[in-house]
This record gives sequence, structure tokens and C-alpha cells, in this order.
Amino acid sequence: MAGVEYSASMMCANYGHLEHEVKILEDAGIDSFHIDIMDGQFVPNFAMGLQDLEFIRKATKKEVEVHLMIKKPGSYLDLFINRGVDTIYIHPEADYHPSTTLQKIIEAGIKPGIAINPGTSIESILELLYIVDKVLIMSVNPGHAGQIYLPYVGQKVDKLLAMKDEYNIDVYWDGACGMDKIETFAPKGMKGFVLGTTVLFGKNRSYGDILADLRKI
Repeated sequence: MAGVEYSASMMCANYGHLEHEVKILEDAGIDSFHIDIMDGQFVPNFAMGLQDLEFIRKATKKEVEVHLMIKKPGSYLDLFINRGVDTIYIHPEADYHPSTTLQKIIEAGIKPGIAINPGTSIESILELLYIVDKVLIMSVNPGHAGQIYLPYVGQKVDKLLAMKDEYNIDVYWDGACGMDKIETFAPKGMKGFVLGTTVLFGKNRSYGDILADLRKI
């Protein structure tokens, strides 16, 4: 669908040929690269590090977004602000003062975003919608690739999409993102989708063919 943005979830990429992965994703027309940083505490897994981020940032001129799945993200912002990223998502569930953390992201000239877990209500983050540019809705519990979609999230997505113009936010989907989800939610106003193992990686098809199919939905 025209105008919809697609971001590659790089924790799912082939790390044996990471530079090649970045190049062929670029050539295939990916819009941005999504970097998941996990600390083993906020989520039960470790994923990607500063070296991975630096490598991908240097390897592409496309936008790079960082999704901080870590406790107390405000304590570590400088590690990411100084590495040329375009967007930083934090989890308000993981921060005592998320508005302060988001303000620091804004002051650094980086797009501020929040990522919200399946169990996080829209009502609990309403005030933050005034100061963020992006909201990343998790359709699975964060921490692992290849999880099953949680159907009740769809109602929350619909609710947030109905509010996006009022708060001037863009809404993005992360987790278990297949063509069916894009067909359903892109026409409703979803701005973009993070693509992982459900539709993009490990499919024995070229990234170019897959993205061409997604653009035609």
C-alpha cells in the first residue's frame, strides 16, 4: 500500500553477512532499520548492542530507529543519542519519569516515540501522546521474535488510530506482522510496520520480491 512505511527488524537478520543484509534490504526498498536493544531485565532476553547499532548506522543512509526494551532508559540515553539515530522509542512502563526522558530525546533533535506492551492501556499513556511523534504498538509481549499475535491488541490499535489526528501522532505496528495485519490495519491509518520473521526474514524469497508484494497489497 502506497505511503505505508516498512522497517526491517534487524535482530532477525543474518549476522554472518550483516553488511550484505543491510545492502540488499536497502536495494529492496526498505524504509528504515529497526534496532531492538534488550537488557535481560525489562524483557527476558538480550538482543543487539551498541556495536551492532554503530555498524548498521555506518552501513546505511536510511533512517535507523532504536527500540529500547530496557529498564530506566533515561539513564542510558546518551549512549544512543550520540550515535546518529533518527528515532528512539522508550517503554513508559520501564521509566519512572518517561516525560523527562522523552524531553531529552526531543532536545537532542531525535524523533521521540513510545512503545507500549500488549497489557498497557491507552488511558495510561494519554498524557505522553502530546509530546511524542510516534507510537509503536506491540502486538506480542516483547523480548523474542516469532511470537503469536495477541488478538485483543486489535481493539487497542483501532482505539489509538481513531485518536491519531487529535494528538498528531503516527502509529506503527511491531510483532507478528504478516500480510493479513497489513491488509487490515494499513487502510485504517497505520503509518508503518516492523517486519521480522513472520513475513520478511527466512522466507527463501528475495527481500525485493517480498517488499514488492507488500507495496501491492
